[in-house]
Amino acid sequence: MRKFWKWIKYVGGGIVLLSLAVYFSFQGYYWVLNKKARSKLNEKEILSIDGLKFRDLNGNGALDAYEDRREPVEERVKDLLDQMSLEEKVGMFWHPPIGTGRKGRVLRRPAMLSPASSYDIIINQKVRHFNLYQVPNPKFLARWNNRIQKIAEKDRLGIPITLSSDPRNGISNFLGENLLGGGYSKWPEPIGMAALGDPETTFQYAQIARDEMRAVGLRVALNPMADLATEPRWARINGTFGEDAQLSASMITAYINGFQGDTLGPNSVACMTKHWPGGGPQQDGEDPHFSYGKNQVYPGDNFNYHLIPFESAIQAGTAMMMPYYGIPMGQTKQNVGMSFNKEIIHLLREDFGYDGVVCTDWGVLQGVSFAGIEIVETKDWGVEQLSIEDKIVMAIDAGVDQFGGNSNFKQLMSAIKQGKLSMARIDQSVSRLLKVKFELGLFDNPYVDEKQAKEIVGHPNHVAAGGQAQRSSMVLLKNEPLNGTPLLPLTKGIKLYTENIDTQLAANFGLIVGSPEEAEVALIRIETPWEQREGLVEQFFHQGSLSFQPEEVERLVSIAQKVPTVFIIYLDRAAVMPQINQVASAVVAEFGALDDAVLDIAFGKAHPKGHLPFEIPSSIKAVESQYEDVPYDSEYPLYPFGHGLSY
Repeated sequence: MRKFWKWIKYVGGGIVLLSLAVYFSFQGYYWVLNKKARSKLNEKEILSIDGLKFRDLNGNGALDAYEDRREPVEERVKDLLDQMSLEEKVGMFWHPPIGTGRKGRVLRRPAMLSPASSYDIIINQKVRHFNLYQVPNPKFLARWNNRIQKIAEKDRLGIPITLSSDPRNGISNFLGENLLGGGYSKWPEPIGMAALGDPETTFQYAQIARDEMRAVGLRVALNPMADLATEPRWARINGTFGEDAQLSASMITAYINGFQGDTLGPNSVACMTKHWPGGGPQQDGEDPHFSYGKNQVYPGDNFNYHLIPFESAIQAGTAMMMPYYGIPMGQTKQNVGMSFNKEIIHLLREDFGYDGVVCTDWGVLQGVSFAGIEIVETKDWGVEQLSIEDKIVMAIDAGVDQFGGNSNFKQLMSAIKQGKLSMARIDQSVSRLLKVKFELGLFDNPYVDEKQAKEIVGHPNHVAAGGQAQRSSMVLLKNEPLNGTPLLPLTKGIKLYTENIDTQLAANFGLIVGSPEEAEVALIRIETPWEQREGLVEQFFHQGSLSFQPEEVERLVSIAQKVPTVFIIYLDRAAVMPQINQVASAVVAEFGALDDAVLDIAFGKAHPKGHLPFEIPSSIKAVESQYEDVPYDSEYPLYPFGHGLSY
């Protein structure tokens, strides 16, 4: 027994020593790496010329054209491009995630959602575009932005950083509530804007979201989604403007105009419209974030219909465009993913005349691995057999300018040195990327006001406007009479049974009771069903079947048989709910709404103004019979596109 414990002591001690060795090696490695990076940094002076002040970004004591805001953007781009090293040009091709430290500190080591030391990736790898997932509060995000911009300013040419984000103003956003954060004003999802059908409200939303993003240093919006919701099972529908191409086109125009203005400038947030040429027609509704969903199909021969909103985005001047992951089956000579598909990018560049930035969706070159195990798969559909270097060459040759989510500096450098890519082609992409930075005014002032950020983000006027949009976008699907009068709006003070609603808020409207039997009315919030699947990324996707589980249908029907019931359903996709609808006294659809908004609609303090932006199918069989690429083709829909009552 003594030998056993002695052996345990030795093994345990060895593990502790090994762990300490790994820890200190890790810390030491990044200490040296960061020290090396910081040694390359130099303070930059302010030049006073003709009564104006300019930043001497390259530290040569003279005012270069790229430092002079009076010069045309084209001249500034050319001047800077001529001064850039190959390493600095290669760094421009990457748009990876980056994380923020506690209270706005700069991360000196890899961390969750941040795969590299900030100093290393900015100074050594020369990366100048980053995507933020989870963010701190506005004050600390603004502080962090200023700190990393100062690091970039001290580098050789002082090229500023461009920060991007997915939408941060939603309630039930694709990102999930835990990643949204930051105290931003809350609005319905884009599908709710489509339900409201008012470009002015969409424009107002975009302006407010722009102001809130810009206040903290976020200058690229990874949106809008110009995809069409023609396949009801697809998991990304809540980010679209519905299944009608003309409705979507009008919303896309308003959205981009709100974010960018008439032209891209210092007060703009640049839009990266996605997902060219339309990610909606997914085979069986499965998403191409996953290998089982890599095929986009067009059984209705309706490819061109999906291009209509993108044409509006181009006409509105979208600064950037993002292709999707999927393979456009049978539409091009090669069945390869959009970012590698020369015909697909050629269609955008040549047929539509688009010369803005084309950035791939995230992770087309490399997924995320830990200890040799891939936990987020690479989305390189159709070119899986190629090396990372050859995938880079294929995408750039197709017309791509930047790679989202990846940072494969060495492989691109190798491809250039081997002559697989010409410097003329490299310069073309770098010029496009620099042009946006100059137009956004980042070379003149990339810094933000920490105090002002706190005041702008979540401003009461912004919150009020978002709350009004939540209410107006709801769709009254059904409102049956009770004693000769439609059930909605409800009378204040009634006995109320609720589910999935804050009871403290609901108590301001009625007497809350503990069971349906005690109530005069039941008010129940539900959501479109979805299948819980395994996998890290799949947790963010509401996908699969649209049908409620039989036991849940039985439970909800039982409640409605005991007391007049109002169902408030969150439609991030089109639910199959014929039995629930049949027994309901009233049904209201919402597309991202807080409890106070729902209660205001239920009790008549506000009125629903929305109309369905997609059909509600009558059965899962009808869903399965639909063509993935064709709008409103569900047989005998429970509620048709455009349906909406009022009171």
